[in-house]
Amino acid sequence: MNSQIKKGILDLCVLALLEKGDSYGYDLAGSLARTVEVADGTVYPILRKLASDGVVSTYLQESQNGPPRKYYHLTDAGHKKLDAEREEWIKFCGEVNGILDKENGGKADEQE
Repeated sequence: MNSQIKKGILDLCVLALLEKGDSYGYDLAGSLARTVEVADGTVYPILRKLASDGVVSTYLQESQNGPPRKYYHLTDAGHKKLDAEREEWIKFCGEVNGILDKENGGKADEQE
């Protein structure tokens, strides 16, 4: 997939993963990598941006495997952003799928 398209949707993917529960950067990167081809270092700049935008907050939690880990938590603003962007993404995908639909000659169903 084109890296520009992917870059534009990764914020939404990170927010969706955080909706399922708080997580730390390495774990988020692993979750993303299981479904989307993404470099390890890609997630951290996204997390910093989301934190500076106020859509995620951070806290430290002790780890049994080393130093404390920085966990990310979806804020109320983050939930609102996720809901809005999810709705926009679903609508966009439907429009693109309508264009790409071979069975309908590549055209979305049009109502007159």
